[in-house]
Amino acid sequence: MRVTELRQRLQALGAQPLHLQRVLREWTHALPPDAHKRRNDDFLPLALRDALPALRTELAGLATLREQHPGEDGSSRLLVGLHDGQAAEAVLLPRDGVCVSTQIGCAVGCAFCMTGTGGLVRQLGSAEIVAQVVLARTLRPVKKVVFMGMGEPAHNLDNLLEAIELLGTVGQIGHKNLVFSTVGDERAFEALAQMRVKPALALSLHTTKADLRAQLLPRAPRIAPEELVERADAYGRLSGYPVQLQWTLLQGVNDGDDELEGIVRLLHGRRMVLNMIPYNAVPGLPFERPSWEAAADIARRLYRRGVLTKLRHSAGQDVDGGCGQLRARAEDGVSVVRGPARRRA
Repeated sequence: MRVTELRQRLQALGAQPLHLQRVLREWTHALPPDAHKRRNDDFLPLALRDALPALRTELAGLATLREQHPGEDGSSRLLVGLHDGQAAEAVLLPRDGVCVSTQIGCAVGCAFCMTGTGGLVRQLGSAEIVAQVVLARTLRPVKKVVFMGMGEPAHNLDNLLEAIELLGTVGQIGHKNLVFSTVGDERAFEALAQMRVKPALALSLHTTKADLRAQLLPRAPRIAPEELVERADAYGRLSGYPVQLQWTLLQGVNDGDDELEGIVRLLHGRRMVLNMIPYNAVPGLPFERPSWEAAADIARRLYRRGVLTKLRHSAGQDVDGGCGQLRARAEDGVSVVRGPARRRA
Protein backbone atom coordinates (compact mmCIF):
# COMPACT_ATOMS: atom_id res chain seq x y z
CA MET A 1 0.00 0.00 0.00
CA ARG A 2 1.12 3.54 -0.75
CA VAL A 3 0.40 6.62 1.35
CA THR A 4 -1.22 8.26 -1.68
CA GLU A 5 -3.61 5.31 -1.94
CA LEU A 6 -4.46 5.65 1.75
CA ARG A 7 -5.17 9.36 1.34
CA GLN A 8 -7.38 8.68 -1.68
CA ARG A 9 -9.36 6.05 0.20
CA LEU A 10 -9.91 8.43 3.10
CA GLN A 11 -10.98 11.22 0.75
CA ALA A 12 -13.41 8.86 -1.00
CA LEU A 13 -14.99 8.29 2.43
CA GLY A 14 -15.55 12.03 2.80
CA ALA A 15 -12.42 13.00 4.72
CA GLN A 16 -11.52 16.67 4.59
CA PRO A 17 -7.98 17.94 5.33
CA LEU A 18 -8.63 18.08 9.09
CA HIS A 19 -9.99 14.53 9.07
CA LEU A 20 -6.98 13.30 7.06
CA GLN A 21 -4.65 14.94 9.53
CA ARG A 22 -6.43 13.31 12.45
CA VAL A 23 -6.41 9.77 11.03
CA LEU A 24 -2.83 9.94 9.71
CA ARG A 25 -1.52 11.42 12.97
CA GLU A 26 -3.24 8.70 14.99
CA TRP A 27 -1.63 6.05 12.79
CA THR A 28 1.91 7.47 12.46
CA HIS A 29 2.16 8.07 16.21
CA ALA A 30 0.76 4.62 17.07
CA LEU A 31 -1.98 6.25 19.13
CA PRO A 32 -4.95 4.18 20.27
CA PRO A 33 -8.33 5.62 19.19
CA ASP A 34 -9.08 6.60 22.80
CA ALA A 35 -5.66 8.10 23.54
CA HIS A 36 -7.29 11.28 24.83
CA LYS A 37 -10.54 11.39 26.77
CA ARG A 38 -12.02 14.09 24.59
CA ARG A 39 -11.08 12.38 21.36
CA ASN A 40 -13.92 10.64 19.57
CA ASP A 41 -14.95 9.88 16.03
CA ASP A 42 -18.28 11.70 16.19
CA PHE A 43 -17.13 14.69 14.15
CA LEU A 44 -15.91 12.49 11.29
CA PRO A 45 -18.07 11.90 8.20
CA LEU A 46 -20.36 8.92 8.79
CA ALA A 47 -18.85 6.80 5.97
CA LEU A 48 -15.35 7.39 7.33
CA ARG A 49 -16.45 6.68 10.89
CA ASP A 50 -17.99 3.37 9.85
CA ALA A 51 -14.91 2.35 7.87
CA LEU A 52 -12.32 3.26 10.52
CA PRO A 53 -12.32 0.02 12.58
CA ALA A 54 -11.55 -2.11 9.53
CA LEU A 55 -9.03 0.44 8.23
CA ARG A 56 -7.20 0.52 11.56
CA THR A 57 -6.99 -3.26 11.50
CA GLU A 58 -5.65 -3.18 7.95
CA LEU A 59 -3.00 -0.60 8.83
CA ALA A 60 -1.94 -2.58 11.89
CA GLY A 61 -1.44 -5.61 9.64
CA LEU A 62 1.01 -3.83 7.34
CA ALA A 63 3.90 -4.53 9.72
CA THR A 64 3.68 -6.99 12.62
CA LEU A 65 6.33 -8.22 15.03
CA ARG A 66 7.48 -11.79 14.34
CA GLU A 67 10.69 -11.87 16.35
CA GLN A 68 12.62 -9.50 18.58
CA HIS A 69 16.29 -9.96 19.51
CA PRO A 70 17.59 -7.50 22.12
CA GLY A 71 21.30 -6.70 22.03
CA GLU A 72 23.68 -5.72 24.79
CA ASP A 73 24.08 -2.21 23.37
CA GLY A 74 20.43 -1.27 23.85
CA SER A 75 19.50 -2.03 20.25
CA SER A 76 16.97 -4.66 19.28
CA ARG A 77 16.70 -6.48 15.96
CA LEU A 78 13.17 -6.97 14.69
CA LEU A 79 11.88 -9.45 12.14
CA VAL A 80 8.82 -7.72 10.70
CA GLY A 81 5.99 -9.66 9.12
CA LEU A 82 4.27 -8.06 6.13
CA HIS A 83 0.71 -8.49 4.90
CA ASP A 84 1.68 -10.89 2.10
CA GLY A 85 3.65 -13.25 4.34
CA GLN A 86 7.05 -11.79 3.41
CA ALA A 87 9.41 -10.50 6.10
CA ALA A 88 11.61 -7.42 6.38
CA GLU A 89 14.02 -6.27 9.08
CA ALA A 90 14.13 -3.24 11.33
CA VAL A 91 16.37 -2.28 14.23
CA LEU A 92 15.46 -0.34 17.35
CA LEU A 93 18.49 1.84 17.98
CA PRO A 94 19.74 3.34 21.22
CA ARG A 95 18.60 6.90 21.91
CA ASP A 96 15.13 6.64 20.39
CA GLY A 97 16.04 5.70 16.83
CA VAL A 98 14.86 3.04 14.42
CA CYS A 99 16.43 1.68 11.23
CA VAL A 100 13.87 0.46 8.68
CA SER A 101 13.88 -1.42 5.38
CA THR A 102 12.80 -0.03 2.02
CA GLN A 103 12.85 -3.29 0.04
CA ILE A 104 12.70 -7.03 0.59
CA GLY A 105 16.14 -8.04 -0.54
CA CYS A 106 18.38 -5.75 -2.57
CA ALA A 107 19.60 -5.51 -6.14
CA VAL A 108 22.95 -3.82 -5.41
CA GLY A 109 24.51 -7.11 -4.30
CA CYS A 110 27.12 -5.71 -1.90
CA ALA A 111 29.68 -8.49 -1.55
CA PHE A 112 29.78 -8.22 2.26
CA CYS A 113 26.02 -8.07 2.88
CA MET A 114 23.68 -11.01 3.50
CA THR A 115 20.71 -9.09 2.07
CA GLY A 116 22.38 -8.76 -1.31
CA THR A 117 23.00 -12.49 -1.72
CA GLY A 118 19.33 -13.20 -2.51
CA GLY A 119 18.70 -10.31 -4.88
CA LEU A 120 15.62 -8.13 -4.90
CA VAL A 121 12.29 -9.78 -3.99
CA ARG A 122 10.01 -6.76 -4.09
CA GLN A 123 9.66 -3.09 -3.25
CA LEU A 124 7.99 -1.95 -0.06
CA GLY A 125 5.09 0.45 -0.46
CA SER A 126 5.39 3.82 1.24
CA ALA A 127 2.76 2.80 3.80
CA GLU A 128 4.77 -0.37 4.59
CA ILE A 129 7.85 1.77 5.21
CA VAL A 130 5.93 4.05 7.55
CA ALA A 131 4.32 1.02 9.21
CA GLN A 132 7.74 -0.15 10.43
CA VAL A 133 8.11 3.17 12.26
CA VAL A 134 4.61 2.77 13.67
CA LEU A 135 5.50 -0.74 14.89
CA ALA A 136 8.65 0.63 16.52
CA ARG A 137 6.58 3.31 18.26
CA THR A 138 4.46 0.63 19.88
CA LEU A 139 7.67 -0.64 21.51
CA ARG A 140 9.67 2.55 22.22
CA PRO A 141 9.62 6.29 21.57
CA VAL A 142 10.97 7.10 18.11
CA LYS A 143 12.59 10.44 17.33
CA LYS A 144 14.94 9.38 14.55
CA VAL A 145 14.41 7.18 11.48
CA VAL A 146 17.29 5.78 9.44
CA PHE A 147 16.49 4.26 6.04
CA MET A 148 19.43 1.89 6.12
CA GLY A 149 17.88 -1.55 6.54
CA MET A 150 17.25 -4.06 3.81
CA GLY A 151 17.30 -2.55 0.34
CA GLU A 152 18.75 0.39 -1.57
CA PRO A 153 16.49 3.42 -0.96
CA ALA A 154 17.34 5.02 -4.30
CA HIS A 155 15.88 1.96 -6.08
CA ASN A 156 12.51 2.58 -4.39
CA LEU A 157 12.65 6.34 -4.60
CA ASP A 158 9.00 7.31 -5.08
CA ASN A 159 7.80 5.19 -2.18
CA LEU A 160 10.56 6.33 0.14
CA LEU A 161 10.11 10.02 -0.61
CA GLU A 162 6.39 9.63 0.10
CA ALA A 163 7.19 7.99 3.45
CA ILE A 164 9.72 10.71 4.33
CA GLU A 165 7.19 13.42 3.53
CA LEU A 166 4.61 11.89 5.87
CA LEU A 167 7.04 11.17 8.70
CA GLY A 168 8.55 14.65 8.48
CA THR A 169 5.16 16.38 8.68
CA VAL A 170 2.33 14.49 10.36
CA GLY A 171 4.77 12.01 11.94
CA GLN A 172 6.67 14.91 13.54
CA ILE A 173 10.16 13.49 13.01
CA GLY A 174 12.74 16.26 12.74
CA HIS A 175 14.01 16.53 9.18
CA LYS A 176 17.66 16.14 10.19
CA ASN A 177 16.59 12.98 12.05
CA LEU A 178 15.33 11.36 8.85
CA VAL A 179 18.43 9.78 7.32
CA PHE A 180 18.41 8.71 3.67
CA SER A 181 21.14 6.13 3.07
CA THR A 182 22.28 5.31 -0.45
CA VAL A 183 25.19 3.81 -2.39
CA GLY A 184 24.92 6.86 -4.64
CA ASP A 185 22.44 7.50 -7.42
CA GLU A 186 22.00 10.63 -9.53
CA ARG A 187 18.20 10.33 -9.34
CA ALA A 188 18.34 10.38 -5.56
CA PHE A 189 20.56 13.47 -5.39
CA GLU A 190 18.25 15.30 -7.79
CA ALA A 191 15.01 14.25 -6.07
CA LEU A 192 16.19 15.02 -2.54
CA ALA A 193 17.13 18.55 -3.54
CA GLN A 194 13.52 19.18 -4.61
CA MET A 195 11.90 17.83 -1.43
CA ARG A 196 9.99 20.01 1.01
CA VAL A 197 11.15 17.65 3.76
CA LYS A 198 14.89 17.38 3.15
CA PRO A 199 16.38 14.43 5.06
CA ALA A 200 19.97 14.09 6.15
CA LEU A 201 22.11 12.07 3.75
CA ALA A 202 24.24 9.02 4.45
CA LEU A 203 26.43 7.88 1.56
CA SER A 204 27.73 4.30 1.62
CA LEU A 205 31.26 4.82 0.31
CA HIS A 206 33.33 1.91 1.75
CA THR A 207 36.41 2.66 -0.37
CA THR A 208 38.09 5.51 -2.22
CA LYS A 209 39.10 3.23 -5.12
CA ALA A 210 36.73 3.01 -8.06
CA ASP A 211 37.84 -0.49 -9.06
CA LEU A 212 37.50 -1.89 -5.54
CA ARG A 213 34.13 -0.22 -5.13
CA ALA A 214 32.94 -1.94 -8.29
CA GLN A 215 33.91 -5.27 -6.73
CA LEU A 216 32.36 -4.60 -3.34
CA LEU A 217 29.20 -2.95 -4.73
CA PRO A 218 28.85 -4.70 -8.11
CA ARG A 219 25.54 -3.16 -9.18
CA ALA A 220 25.95 0.32 -7.73
CA PRO A 221 26.06 3.18 -10.28
CA ARG A 222 29.52 3.55 -11.76
CA ILE A 223 30.20 6.97 -10.32
CA ALA A 224 33.75 7.73 -9.20
CA PRO A 225 34.16 8.13 -5.42
CA GLU A 226 35.42 11.70 -5.99
CA GLU A 227 32.21 12.63 -7.82
CA LEU A 228 30.02 10.87 -5.26
CA VAL A 229 31.60 12.83 -2.42
CA GLU A 230 31.22 16.06 -4.37
CA ARG A 231 27.52 15.41 -5.09
CA ALA A 232 26.87 14.44 -1.49
CA ASP A 233 28.69 17.52 -0.23
CA ALA A 234 26.57 19.75 -2.47
CA TYR A 235 23.39 18.25 -1.04
CA GLY A 236 24.74 18.63 2.49
CA ARG A 237 25.30 22.34 1.90
CA LEU A 238 21.77 22.65 0.51
CA SER A 239 20.08 20.81 3.39
CA GLY A 240 22.26 22.32 6.09
CA TYR A 241 23.01 18.90 7.64
CA PRO A 242 26.46 17.31 7.63
CA VAL A 243 26.65 14.30 5.30
CA GLN A 244 27.45 10.95 6.89
CA LEU A 245 29.81 8.69 4.96
CA GLN A 246 29.39 5.00 5.78
CA TRP A 247 32.50 2.84 5.75
CA THR A 248 32.19 -0.86 6.57
CA LEU A 249 35.68 -1.74 7.75
CA LEU A 250 36.84 -5.03 6.21
CA GLN A 251 40.08 -6.51 7.47
CA GLY A 252 42.75 -6.54 4.77
CA VAL A 253 40.41 -5.01 2.18
CA ASN A 254 39.76 -1.33 2.89
CA ASP A 255 41.78 -0.69 6.04
CA GLY A 256 45.23 -0.01 4.57
CA ASP A 257 47.33 3.16 4.60
CA ASP A 258 46.46 3.80 0.95
CA GLU A 259 42.77 4.01 1.83
CA LEU A 260 43.48 6.34 4.74
CA GLU A 261 45.40 8.64 2.39
CA GLY A 262 42.47 8.53 -0.03
CA ILE A 263 40.01 9.42 2.74
CA VAL A 264 42.08 12.42 3.81
CA ARG A 265 42.34 13.55 0.20
CA LEU A 266 38.58 13.32 -0.38
CA LEU A 267 37.24 14.58 2.95
CA HIS A 268 39.69 17.05 4.43
CA GLY A 269 38.01 20.44 4.83
CA ARG A 270 34.52 19.11 4.06
CA ARG A 271 31.58 19.22 6.50
CA MET A 272 31.20 15.46 6.60
CA VAL A 273 31.28 12.73 9.23
CA LEU A 274 32.95 9.40 8.48
CA ASN A 275 31.08 6.60 10.24
CA MET A 276 33.50 3.70 10.41
CA ILE A 277 31.77 0.43 11.30
CA PRO A 278 33.79 -2.77 11.81
CA TYR A 279 32.25 -5.50 9.69
CA ASN A 280 29.38 -7.47 11.25
CA ALA A 281 30.52 -11.01 10.39
CA VAL A 282 28.18 -13.02 8.16
CA PRO A 283 28.64 -16.81 7.92
CA GLY A 284 29.59 -17.91 4.43
CA LEU A 285 30.94 -14.57 3.24
CA PRO A 286 34.70 -14.21 2.75
CA PHE A 287 35.30 -11.14 4.90
CA GLU A 288 36.65 -10.70 8.40
CA ARG A 289 36.01 -8.19 11.15
CA PRO A 290 39.11 -6.26 12.27
CA SER A 291 39.88 -6.03 15.93
CA TRP A 292 38.37 -3.11 17.80
CA GLU A 293 41.88 -1.92 18.68
CA ALA A 294 42.90 -1.81 15.01
CA ALA A 295 39.72 0.02 14.05
CA ALA A 296 40.19 2.53 16.88
CA ASP A 297 43.75 3.22 15.71
CA ILE A 298 42.52 3.95 12.18
CA ALA A 299 39.85 6.31 13.51
CA ARG A 300 42.39 8.17 15.67
CA ARG A 301 44.80 8.58 12.77
CA LEU A 302 42.09 10.03 10.54
CA TYR A 303 40.80 12.34 13.25
CA ARG A 304 44.30 13.73 13.82
CA ARG A 305 44.49 14.56 10.12
CA GLY A 306 41.30 16.59 10.12
CA VAL A 307 38.66 13.99 9.21
CA LEU A 308 35.79 13.85 11.69
CA THR A 309 35.63 10.09 12.26
CA LYS A 310 33.24 8.17 14.47
CA LEU A 311 33.92 4.53 15.22
CA ARG A 312 30.60 2.79 15.67
CA HIS A 313 29.46 -0.58 16.89
CA SER A 314 27.34 -2.51 14.41
CA ALA A 315 23.98 -2.89 16.13
CA GLY A 316 23.11 -6.49 16.86
CA GLN A 317 26.63 -7.92 16.54
CA ASP A 318 26.08 -10.00 19.68
CA VAL A 319 22.87 -11.57 18.33
CA ASP A 320 24.20 -12.35 14.82
CA GLY A 321 21.91 -9.63 13.54
CA GLY A 322 23.71 -8.36 10.45
CA CYS A 323 21.36 -6.97 7.81
CA GLY A 324 19.52 -9.83 6.17
CA GLN A 325 20.47 -12.50 8.71
CA LEU A 326 17.16 -12.58 10.60
CA ARG A 327 15.20 -12.92 7.38
CA ALA A 328 17.61 -15.58 6.09
CA ARG A 329 17.17 -17.61 9.26
CA ALA A 330 13.40 -17.27 9.00
CA GLU A 331 13.50 -18.41 5.36
CA ASP A 332 15.47 -21.45 6.49
CA GLY A 333 12.92 -22.17 9.20
CA VAL A 334 15.35 -21.35 12.01
CA SER A 335 14.04 -19.13 14.79
CA VAL A 336 16.42 -17.88 17.44
CA VAL A 337 14.56 -16.58 20.49
CA ARG A 338 16.63 -14.65 22.99
CA GLY A 339 15.74 -12.97 26.23
CA PRO A 340 16.72 -9.39 27.01
CA ALA A 341 20.48 -9.00 27.25
CA ARG A 342 22.15 -6.92 29.89
CA ARG A 343 23.49 -3.57 28.70
CA ARG A 344 27.14 -2.78 29.07
CA ALA A 345 27.94 -0.38 31.88
